[in-house]
Parts: sequence; structure tokens; C-alpha cells
Amino acid sequence: MDSKTVMMLLEGCRDTLRMTLAATLIGYLIGLPVGIALTVTDKDGIHPNPVLYRIMDVIINILRSVPFLILLVLLIPVTRAVMGRSYGTRATILPLTVSAAPYIARMVESSLKEVDAGVIEAARSMGANNFTIVFRVMLVEAKISLIVGATICLGTVLGYSAMAGTVGGGGLGDIAIQYGYYRWKTDIMLITVAILVLLFQIFQMAGMKLASVLDHRK
Repeated sequence: MDSKTVMMLLEGCRDTLRMTLAATLIGYLIGLPVGIALTVTDKDGIHPNPVLYRIMDVIINILRSVPFLILLVLLIPVTRAVMGRSYGTRATILPLTVSAAPYIARMVESSLKEVDAGVIEAARSMGANNFTIVFRVMLVEAKISLIVGATICLGTVLGYSAMAGTVGGGGLGDIAIQYGYYRWKTDIMLITVAILVLLFQIFQMAGMKLASVLDHRK
């Protein structure tokens, strides 16, 4: 393998990490508060609001039901208007975020609903308001589940970033398509797959290690 190919793979790895981390971070800035709102406004939540819950629930279900590649194509006009172009690493962050945010919201909702109702009632009996219950009780009690969920989400977004390569999304997926598939360079295809698997394993190991360190129940 020549130095030019090595540099291309390194740049592809950098671009994949940039897309994955940026989309996951922005996705959490959107999905975390939405997930909290879903938990709070559910019929068994601390401040039920059936109408608001139903609206958010329907929107999230619609977004989650659209396969990523189709969503990527549907968002091309929006991506071009917001990012200035519809292809490349920076542009792909937008559809990745749109795809990740509803997934994250559901993960957060699921994690928060695992919190023991008795703990919430105990906090309420001591005079805690809803804000305190959410940020001092629910999020703290669910932190391990939230970290595990974030780890799973990071791996999912990594996979989506590779799919984006089919439409010029940049990163390792783009290299695999342009060189490994169209130019029949099987070695490059296998190397990009190996790097993606390695990145996925690193994300999983780091996330699980962090969850283990912060889990004081052991």
C-alpha cells in the first residue's frame, strides 16, 4: 500500500470521526431535552400532558420510521440550503443529526422510565419540585443507562456515516464505495471495513468502561 492510499484512509478516518462525534453531540443537544419532555409529559410522568406527548410521539415515530438513506436523499434540498452543499463530510452532519435526534430521544425516555417510582415519590415528599426531580433525581439515577444508551447511539451513527458514502457523504464509507466497489479494489474495501469495526469496538469499550467506573451500585 503506497503513502497516498494511507493518507487517504487516515483522512477518511478523520472525516468519519468528525461526522460521527459532531452528529451525536448535536443530536443529544436536541434529543436529550425531547426525551426528558417525553418522560415528564407521559401519562405516568410527573407532569402529564397527553396532547404534547402525543405530538412529540408522532413526530419521533415518523422520523424513526424513515430509513437513513431515504432520509438522506429527502433532506438534500434542506442540506444544500443550510450547509451550502448537499455532499461531503460537513454537509452529511445535518442528516445524521436529524436521524440521530429522535433515536436519542427514545433512548433517553427509556432510560429515565427505568428510575424507580419510589425514589421520585421520596423526592417529592421532601418538597422537591419537578425541575429538581428531573435534574437531581431522574438524570442522576439513570446515568448508567444513559451512558450505555449514548454508547449504542454512537455506534449507530457511525454505521449511518458509512452509509452516507453511497451518495458522496465523505469518510470511510465514501472511500469504500468509490475505490472498493466502483474500482474493484477489494483490499481497500476490506481495510475500510476493518477500520470501521475497530472504531465501533473502541466506542463500545470506552462507553462500557465509563459506565462501569461510574456505577457505584457494585
